[in-house]
Amino acid sequence: MKKLISIGLAATFFALMAGCSPSFNWREVQGADPSYTVLFPAKPSSHSRNVDLNGLNVSMNMTAAETEDINFAVASAKIEDEAQRNTALLAMQKAMLQNIHGEIAQQKLITQKDGTTMTEIHATGVVANGRRINLYARFAIINAYVLQVVALGPQEKLNTEIADTFLSSFIVR
Repeated sequence: MKKLISIGLAATFFALMAGCSPSFNWREVQGADPSYTVLFPAKPSSHSRNVDLNGLNVSMNMTAAETEDINFAVASAKIEDEAQRNTALLAMQKAMLQNIHGEIAQQKLITQKDGTTMTEIHATGVVANGRRINLYARFAIINAYVLQVVALGPQEKLNTEIADTFLSSFIVR
């Protein structure tokens, strides 16, 4: 009888563990423009596209991955004119908020482990299907680049711990 109970408990344990298999397979990724490293929870893909940052048309490079309906991305654009970088950076932030019809819940300046100063925001919003969204992001000007590091996903799935694992892993090289 004890053996049968042990087998039953073991089967229950393994069934529960199968349902809890980790979907975040964190891996270090190296990026360029500017040169950085960051942890992504899945294999990312990279692409470039032209975007309008408050009237300034630039090529934005993006490396992104998605898991459990949560998107993780690092995006950067080279802005040659130093006088336009801050305006472009604010336009990036505004566009992210507009995409989710969001409001900033918290905003602060942080200093990364590598000494880079970034604006960190946590915002909440709603997408077209009515789903509540969390946005955790960091924005910075690094040399000639404006940059955003973003975790975006459903409120019930994206929490501070997951977002912080991604955001705090970002390091300029």
